Amino acid sequence: MFPPRNRRNGNPDNNPSAAGPVSRRGFLGGMAGVGAGAVLLGAGTAAGPAVAAPSRRVTDPFQLGLASGDPLPDGVVLWTRLAPKPLDFDGGMPGRIVPVQWEIALDEKFGKVVKSGTERALPEEAHTVHADVRGLEPHREYFYRFRVGGEISEAGRTRTAPAPGTAPELHFAFASCSNWEQGYFTAYRHMAAERPDMVFHLGDYLYEYAAGENGDVRTHAGDEMNELGEYRQRHAQYKTDGDLQLAHAISPFIVTWDDHETDNNYADLVPENDDPDQGNGSREEFAKRRAAAYQAYWEHMPLRRFRKPVDTNLPLYRRFRYGDTATFSVLDSRQYRDDQPYNDKSQVSGPDQWKTDMLGDEQHSWLEKGFDESKSTWNVVPQQIYFASMDEVEGEDPGGYNDGWDGYRASRDRILGYVEEKGIDNVVVLTGDVHKHWVNDLRRDFENPETPIVASEFVTTSITSNGDGTGTNDPGAVITAENPHTKYHCDRRGYVSCHVSKDRYVADYQVVDYVSRKDAPLRTDASFEIEAGTPGVRKR
Repeated sequence: MFPPRNRRNGNPDNNPSAAGPVSRRGFLGGMAGVGAGAVLLGAGTAAGPAVAAPSRRVTDPFQLGLASGDPLPDGVVLWTRLAPKPLDFDGGMPGRIVPVQWEIALDEKFGKVVKSGTERALPEEAHTVHADVRGLEPHREYFYRFRVGGEISEAGRTRTAPAPGTAPELHFAFASCSNWEQGYFTAYRHMAAERPDMVFHLGDYLYEYAAGENGDVRTHAGDEMNELGEYRQRHAQYKTDGDLQLAHAISPFIVTWDDHETDNNYADLVPENDDPDQGNGSREEFAKRRAAAYQAYWEHMPLRRFRKPVDTNLPLYRRFRYGDTATFSVLDSRQYRDDQPYNDKSQVSGPDQWKTDMLGDEQHSWLEKGFDESKSTWNVVPQQIYFASMDEVEGEDPGGYNDGWDGYRASRDRILGYVEEKGIDNVVVLTGDVHKHWVNDLRRDFENPETPIVASEFVTTSITSNGDGTGTNDPGAVITAENPHTKYHCDRRGYVSCHVSKDRYVADYQVVDYVSRKDAPLRTDASFEIEAGTPGVRKR
């Protein structure tokens, strides 16, 4: 057990607003912040190579908070990054190994510590920590914290997954698209107030654009990211946000990426453009840019060490079984896809939409195997991009959103065809990307509303991207007429909160009416449910 510590006075610009409904200390009231005194980084011991003596003193190395992620029935990943100067490319850290202690307890006062250990924070990994804790009990709440020298982090809460053979009700949230320049991350604070079992982040966790290029509520640090130091700086800037820190501190995150963590609308090793100033001048240059983006992403997310990138690749698709209630197959729809058809122009349709592959054969086969082996009631597919047809063209032309699954119709049909032909029940797709709330029933033939419903899709709006939004629930006459599978639309910011049991899946569409100012209240705009064994979504 770590020794007692003094309460730290945090930077008010990096903490949740006092006017808001929740703060981290409100949740974890028994746990003080880190000590106010300076810490000698590098103190202590660690297994493996000798740790070099430090050359300087720094204070508050935990300015980026902490996180947990990828929960299993017996374990979870604990994450932090040492960064006393968050916006420096090196975080203000010395170029040497620093030992970081961690402990995990049954109580928020850490009177019942059940596991502890020491990780080596390496300079070549931005002094991040990815402690893979095992030997925990299933479906149990735990509290964790870190120590380096005399400094102790604030504490976080996490929860393991339920064991096979059990079927508890699950409560989780999913979110996407948080743009620093376009608003305040108030929705994350409201999400934390729900204390979900876990949070799925479905991509666009951050945006790559240069300072001032993509909004005027707040300002990015630096130019458009294309080198490792720049990606590290941008990840660090986002993680100084107090509302995001709070969400990470309250619940484990299961993350996947979309495009903006690397480059807008990239596809495998094909960048958005051929601008050499953005690192896109050639396939070889973009491969270096992607490798830097993937390295920084792994460093700053609560992912296991074996997922660290190799060359330009990061193995991100993975599966989580939450007892017999739900199995979650998390997809990666960026790393393996073919280039978008028709030069990525939206609402242009044709045969090329059937010649492209979204996932690659290996990931497709992995998903099918997961469906076959699932013993859970619900087969949930968290992924990045709009899965249903989005037809914005009047008449027989099916149109299509070509960066989404409309541009990869053969891949979508392979999934829905497998679900239909194999009789896979209760398939639910979770989606981000499009900055609006949507609900869709999924058919193999979206042009024929008489064909069977084989799955459903819940789409979350953004945390801030596209600003406040219009507030309308009307997507327009053409979309309404051409997309009878679409059941709901809302142009506000927020997230989706889900309660899932063996009998039903309930999705509450949470919204904040503005992000251009702080402290927007939360409201539920609509709720939908699916009954187990009965395809199709209905409004509650």
